[in-house]
Amino acid sequence: MCTPQDAAALIAAQFRAYNEEFGVITRRAAAHFLSGDTAARERDAVARIELYEQHITRALVVLRAAGAGSVTAGDGADFWVAVTSAYGRVIERLADSDFYRTFYNSVTRDLFGTVGVNPAVEFCATHSGRASGPVPIRVYPASGSLQAAISEVLADLPFASALAAPGLAVRHITGELGRHFEARPPSAAPESIEMIEPLFYRTGEVLLVGRLVGDSAVTPLVIAFRHGAAGVQVEAVLLSRNEISAQFGYANSYFHVDLPVVGAAVTLLRSFMPRKPVDELYTVLGRAKQGKTERYFALRRHLDSSIDAFVHAPGERGLVMIVFTLPSHDLVFKVIRDRFGVPKHTTRAEVMERYRFVFRHDRAGRMVDAQEFRRLSLPRSRFMPALADELLREASESCRAEGEELVIEHCYIERRLRPLNLYLREAEPVAAEAAIVDYGNALRDLAGTNIFAGDLLLKNFGVTRHGRVIFYDYDEVALLRECEFRELPVARSDEEETAAEPWFYVGPRDVFPEQWLPFLAMPPALREVFVARHGELLTAPWWRARQLEISRPLA
Repeated sequence: MCTPQDAAALIAAQFRAYNEEFGVITRRAAAHFLSGDTAARERDAVARIELYEQHITRALVVLRAAGAGSVTAGDGADFWVAVTSAYGRVIERLADSDFYRTFYNSVTRDLFGTVGVNPAVEFCATHSGRASGPVPIRVYPASGSLQAAISEVLADLPFASALAAPGLAVRHITGELGRHFEARPPSAAPESIEMIEPLFYRTGEVLLVGRLVGDSAVTPLVIAFRHGAAGVQVEAVLLSRNEISAQFGYANSYFHVDLPVVGAAVTLLRSFMPRKPVDELYTVLGRAKQGKTERYFALRRHLDSSIDAFVHAPGERGLVMIVFTLPSHDLVFKVIRDRFGVPKHTTRAEVMERYRFVFRHDRAGRMVDAQEFRRLSLPRSRFMPALADELLREASESCRAEGEELVIEHCYIERRLRPLNLYLREAEPVAAEAAIVDYGNALRDLAGTNIFAGDLLLKNFGVTRHGRVIFYDYDEVALLRECEFRELPVARSDEEETAAEPWFYVGPRDVFPEQWLPFLAMPPALREVFVARHGELLTAPWWRARQLEISRPLA
């Protein structure tokens, strides 16, 4: 007979197995960085993301085999209340105990099919900020010679022997630091450099993260390295909190970093980036499920302390999604409609598959991390009546009313951005020009990771508080290599020239970049800026050249 203590031990053991396998995959990133094995790196990134659900499934199998997984009705409620209590005692003093709690909640939610939250068999709070362990840090005295300190920092790197030009790297980094501090008082000059020992690997680059400590100031420091044909080279030296915050943002793929206590690292990183939400830091460090948990509890706390209502999100209404937000919060909620408006021909299953694809793909710092939530329960009284009616009428496959709650069986939650089309109307001319240029940069960056956005309308892109343009509408996203970029055929007669429909064959994957500009609806002045900076994006040869680049193996 399986006792509550036995069931608690089984779940804790399954989490430990998950965590150990997570660490094994994470540690392989260092070898992939040096080998340049992109395929292996991408396989590991996907495998690590999928690992969590695999271990939840295994936990359920183990519990059922032990006789605990079938105890879910009648006396089962009392049994699982006892399991929850026993589990809390087992994990109470463990490092990153919140991870164990989140794993447990995932198990019981699947076991019971929980809608909203069941406090009897779930942990309903997290312990963020109560770090239960150290962050490995190396300290380098810098008051004598900053250049000597940087030399020591680079010499301690595990890939030090692969640096293309160590002396040049030292001079480059030292020069950037010197320029940063030259306008500051002498007391701000760094007396020591403190670097987090584990390195932050991601999509072909690695970040060395730390801080410069002076008598009167602490300055965050991130040094980015990339491995190319000539060896490992310094790609960037970041000292601005905004620049560093963007590296840890919601549009980036997850880091592979072997941290002994993730909660402690989150606490330290927030000292560099005080405005960065805890959920984003957990997520970008690869702990996406914990990030979802933190985001959910932050939302519940905000609902308890606010009075405004959910409304339609700013921007044009979508043909595929109903998108709503809470004006006082920074999230948007996206629910798939039951039927899509013309000219959309995709299906619900295809939309969900595209969002799963983006979740697993390199987002290049240009695609919002859309977190998938199921069985979300929110107070119906907090919805504007028209929005609630639309959700229940036009998204009935996902939404239903249960008493005083509006239950959303499936939705995506993202950080709220200002839609680019609205931003361009509101911004000062200089900011609007910068945004339209960055829109082109976003298309280039996405192409570099084998992504074609599909629907390039400005309303499908947003602008962050730092002015960076991010893509967030994925229902037409495609792999770049699967598209056929074509030039428009030349009309052979007046009839063909004036035909309402294309007079030539258009395949399902055909794309004609020459046609884009009129449909993007850019204000004339901004259209000129875009064409001057990114005119080649409106030609098929440029896109075909990118297809060749991404298909070419690294030297």
